[in-house]
Amino acid sequence: MADDAVSPESRATAYTTLAGPEFRHEIDVKRSRFITVLHRTADEDSARSVLAGLRREFHDARHHCSAFVLGPDRDVQRSNDDGEPSGTAGIPMLEALLKRETAPGVTDLSDTTAVVVRYFGGILLGAGGLVRAYSESVSSALDRAPRVQRRRLRICAVPVPHTAAGRLENELRAAGYVMAETSYEAQTTVLRLALPDDPAGLAEAGERLAALSAGRAVLLPGETEWTDVPIS
Repeated sequence: MADDAVSPESRATAYTTLAGPEFRHEIDVKRSRFITVLHRTADEDSARSVLAGLRREFHDARHHCSAFVLGPDRDVQRSNDDGEPSGTAGIPMLEALLKRETAPGVTDLSDTTAVVVRYFGGILLGAGGLVRAYSESVSSALDRAPRVQRRRLRICAVPVPHTAAGRLENELRAAGYVMAETSYEAQTTVLRLALPDDPAGLAEAGERLAALSAGRAVLLPGETEWTDVPIS
């Protein structure tokens, strides 16, 4: 269900990222080709590795401009013009990532690297034209790239007698709770719930669990895990 644990915990409990590892899109502006490659990246080393790989793949291109934003709090932000006039490529690309609305009024896209490979078409675009072209290139790719929500979930253990585990698990699933891995001990079955990591959600789950078990089962909060959740 989840692929990693995060420590220390971030301020954000959810953000949006790419659904797949890579997405590509190309636009033409006055005979120049702008090839945008969006890549899901977890850290700076991964982002720079993506850029290095695209430099090798498109070795004959004039520019390989880049921008990335990383982390649940989006606290790692970098951009590079790669030879274009200062401020005409990397910064517009980064702003396209940062200002992307993933829901009405929500700008939380992260763990995303954008590289725009430019093949010069012989017509100078000017500073304003370059800003528009690089921004549009990334924005057009983001319009088409599938996304997921990344949520921090608190994994909570619920030890119950073996004889009660099956019924309680079914009732929890029917109530809409996400179940994590179950384990079996000598005297108990340990059910695990993946709950939104906020005090109100945990309190509500504890009350529901008490009601379903007539007060016999308790919720034991454990570690957190980041999990991809489809966007409906």
